[in-house]
Amino acid sequence: MAEPDDDSAAISYKLLAHGTPIHASDGILLGAVDRVLENEREQIFDGIVMRTVAGDRFVDAPEVARITERRVALTIDAAEAASLPVYEPGAPEYQANPKAGRLGRMFGGSWKKR
Repeated sequence: MAEPDDDSAAISYKLLAHGTPIHASDGILLGAVDRVLENEREQIFDGIVMRTVAGDRFVDAPEVARITERRVALTIDAAEAASLPVYEPGAPEYQANPKAGRLGRMFGGSWKKR
């Protein structure tokens, strides 16, 4: 079912609430926000994990057109959204780890899964 355009003010991805509806560019309800992904160190919006009836899907940041308190609008239509990838936790991120040993301390840390 298509929903009319949301004319409320845009908000930051950091304020996006769990359960907010996500709509395709053609207005079709696709699912809801499960969680927001960001690169915390650089404070960059990475994307959204969308809960759907078919399971969790990853919506990449460039596919997000607009975020408001009431909904997320995507740049892709429902047909394109059907091919969104299944969400899988990302690659390990770099974090400083002083217990990484001499070489690790020399280079400032080690790789570990977050």
